[in-house]
Amino acid sequence: MSQGSILIVDDEPKQLEILKKILTHEGYDAETCSTGEEALAQIRSSPPQILLTDLKMPGMDGITLLEEAAREAPSCCTIVMTAHGTVDTAVEAMKKGAFDYLTKPLERDQLLLVLERALETVRLRKENRNLRAQLRSRFSLENVIGTHGSMQDVFRMVQKVAPSNATVLIYGESGTGKELIARALHFNSARAERPFIAVNCSAIPEPLIESELFGHEKGSFTGAVGRKPGLFEQAQGGTLFLDEVGELPLSMQSKLLRAIQEKEIRRVGGTSSVPLEIRIVAATNRDLAQRMREGKFREDLYYRLNVVPIVLPPLRDRTTDIPRLAEYFLERHSREAGRTQPRLSREALALLLRYRWPGNVRQLESVVERAILLAEGDEITPDLLPPEVRQNVSSVPSSRLDFEIPDDGINMESLERELLEKAVKKGGTLTKAAKLLGISYRTLQYRLDKFGIARDSDDAPFGESPTANGIPPPGDEP
Repeated sequence: MSQGSILIVDDEPKQLEILKKILTHEGYDAETCSTGEEALAQIRSSPPQILLTDLKMPGMDGITLLEEAAREAPSCCTIVMTAHGTVDTAVEAMKKGAFDYLTKPLERDQLLLVLERALETVRLRKENRNLRAQLRSRFSLENVIGTHGSMQDVFRMVQKVAPSNATVLIYGESGTGKELIARALHFNSARAERPFIAVNCSAIPEPLIESELFGHEKGSFTGAVGRKPGLFEQAQGGTLFLDEVGELPLSMQSKLLRAIQEKEIRRVGGTSSVPLEIRIVAATNRDLAQRMREGKFREDLYYRLNVVPIVLPPLRDRTTDIPRLAEYFLERHSREAGRTQPRLSREALALLLRYRWPGNVRQLESVVERAILLAEGDEITPDLLPPEVRQNVSSVPSSRLDFEIPDDGINMESLERELLEKAVKKGGTLTKAAKLLGISYRTLQYRLDKFGIARDSDDAPFGESPTANGIPPPGDEP
């Protein structure tokens, strides 16, 4: 098994021969080239993991090859070789992205040690790229569950503002998924390859908030034994997510305002400013406008943060998403528990749909995870749900949800279709049916057409008619 692929570039044939022999003997897949031009062609056709190149060569020199290789094969790690007396050139190569440099004549042990470190760096880079690709996929809007009209409005807003650098303020009760939307904003932007740093402002003791956010210098206070970069610096080039920003003390709010306005911070005990290039996304479960009127939140900071507001609806206002969320959590936690996924009985689903969910999506996930751990059979029944969810279980008629559920799980399309039919029948009009389902009039129309469900009337309330003034209502597309 190959230790790794290496391309050796040197205009000295004897040096190429010796290096190839040493590296092949050590288990490396080593190829050689005598010119920079030849090496570049090789890199384009079959990029190596490591490029080991001399600096001084006729034609294309090592510095130029280094720059071209970085463009053609960004994952390739370059090590430069230089003779004594040209260390300055090697330092220049390091500034342009070389991993390390070796001076000629090369020492075998030092060469192998540097190659080993370089291969570890290549492996970590690949692992980092894979993890970031997974995160980008995970937080793609296509993977965020929410077919309810209010959540579709949220997704449309995220798609519009994610590519920008605008500051976003996310409102929502605890457990509604504010951090999920913040990550979606980050991973659907040009900053996706840069850091996403999340901080819960309510979880940091007040005396430590400034140091945590802005960092500190050595000796700035008792216990500051060295310089420490703050979360703002750690998010450089990426996104800083300030969760529960409404809990910041007034003294810290003024410093946060200055950091956002001036795009720079000063570490605790520092004398110079650190420029910032980050995006701020904040979130709160408080009414900041009310706290502002009470004198507990700065008005100027409020308007700096509230550039683009996004409001997440509570789960009780989008009950049509509960079946899909429950199914997702069933699949996820069954997989993590290493067991066969149980199906959700219609009586249990009826209870999930009628519950008010004060803890929102986070509480629903906990309830499903608990049920999976307690389940001994292949079905989640009401007795596996917490007491607060199954209260008054005897009053739930068995016909509350009379859905055809196959033995291998819930048929989600059948469930949605029958919910729509029952709502239209019970409501009598589309306006009332939409209200019963907690969705917009236009979204109901779209879903009825999707399933080919006949409707007796198009009784849109004033201003919502799809043909009113020839203009469809804004933000109400399916």
